[in-house]
Amino acid sequence: MENGLSQENFYQFLLSSYGDKAKRTSELFEIYLKRLVEVNKVMNLTAIDQDEAVREKHFMDCLLIEPLIPQGSIVADIGSGAGFPGLCLAIVRDDCQFDLIEPTGKRCQFLKQVISELGLSNVNVLNRRAEECQDLRETYDVCTSRAVAKLSMLMELSVPLLKVKGKMIAMKGLNAQEEINDAKNAIKILKLSDTMVHAQSLPNAGQRFNLEWTKLDKTPTQYPRAYAQIKKKVL
Repeated sequence: MENGLSQENFYQFLLSSYGDKAKRTSELFEIYLKRLVEVNKVMNLTAIDQDEAVREKHFMDCLLIEPLIPQGSIVADIGSGAGFPGLCLAIVRDDCQFDLIEPTGKRCQFLKQVISELGLSNVNVLNRRAEECQDLRETYDVCTSRAVAKLSMLMELSVPLLKVKGKMIAMKGLNAQEEINDAKNAIKILKLSDTMVHAQSLPNAGQRFNLEWTKLDKTPTQYPRAYAQIKKKVL
């Protein structure tokens, strides 16, 4: 079994999804890939550091949720890390504005460097914790996240930032249903819709579960709590 996607195979995926934008998009992702692998040698950005695996397990994986984001959205990417999924989405969605919310300063510096090299004008980096962004409460149309925390914790970090009728999108693996079951109380308290499960597959890396909710009403003012409280007693 292959370990990922060659540059040509990833280009073919981009071509099928983005048509005449595919060539430039592929070039931007290759710049991103080169910088990610280079910086990862001195900074812990990702455990996946082979070119082919990065293209599939990071880039292609992140782009699976792109069709779920409405035209012209203002998007918060919670715990953006090395830019997954927020920076990947910003490359292909110049109609949207992205805020990458990341608490680790060194990762923020990496993100800013890549954004500068790519020449992107639709993405900002916020060196902050999501629960401390209450000046941005109910600002965003969409909140995305990937490999950040258990759903019940993640919801408390994300949902207060969403406008009413905004979307929360969480990227999960094979334990998705278990996490949904554990988050039933959080879904109710935070006034979210029923869960929409988008089951998708990567060519070599198997099945993914991308989860989606709509915010139905304003978030109760006591949320989010301080992170220590969120972690100690999940909703």
